Amino acid sequence: MKAASSWVSIALTLALAGCAQDTSRLTPAQEARFQEEGVVRRADNVVFHYTHDYASRSYDRGGTRENREDRRASIVVTHRSVLIHKNEKVGIEITPRSRRYDVNRREGRVLIHAGTGRTGEVWSFEPPDGDAEGWTQAIRAVIKGGKSDSDSTGTSRRGRSRTSRG
Repeated sequence: MKAASSWVSIALTLALAGCAQDTSRLTPAQEARFQEEGVVRRADNVVFHYTHDYASRSYDRGGTRENREDRRASIVVTHRSVLIHKNEKVGIEITPRSRRYDVNRREGRVLIHAGTGRTGEVWSFEPPDGDAEGWTQAIRAVIKGGKSDSDSTGTSRRGRSRTSRG
């Protein structure tokens, strides 16, 4: 009985350790780059709702299906880039040269759109500081490459993240 109890304790400890996984580690080069760019916002160990569409021939005659999952990751926003990462593994990296990204806010969540159509992805999160509007504006400034909201081009950048298959 004690052996079974010990195994249950070990399993619970490992499960809890997995839930509290730290995702904030960056390489020294990334840390230096972000300090040089000027960190505007940073949140570590945040749960992102990751959603992506994929083509399916068997679903509604060639329609798309949506897949959702929760991913624990960290986000860094500087004046020139946005990085969603799990330690050194990059989920999304946005720079002013990036194409086809968009960001918006829905109530207390920030939604970052990458890609379009059947390769579209959405990474959404609730900022730990509760300032969804501030996060949205900071990310939008990177996407627009520092252009003001009154930019007359009217173009929107949307694109694929590094986890896209398309």
